[in-house]
Amino acid sequence: MLDFDLAEMYEEETKRLKESVKRNNKRFPNDFMFILTQKEFQNLRSQFATSSWGGSRYAPSAFTEQGVAMLSSILNSEKAIEVNIAIIRTFVLVKE
Repeated sequence: MLDFDLAEMYEEETKRLKESVKRNNKRFPNDFMFILTQKEFQNLRSQFATSSWGGSRYAPSAFTEQGVAMLSSILNSEKAIEVNIAIIRTFVLVKE
């Protein structure tokens, strides 16, 4: 998932989400999160005839399943806390 989609899902500003990731960069190895290349970014932009995310100058970050889970543990929005609790409960159920 892309950073701007996750920001909306977690009810955070994209800028704040990126700041949180930057402050906790050791929690996001390459298999959790990566920044799209310029080519990937251009391809993504060309697929959106009208950009709903404002045409940022910077390539977005892409998060894997593990990155989405880690992100929910570092953000403080109510939604992020709810998601993090749900993830932990799911792990417990799977373990049982």
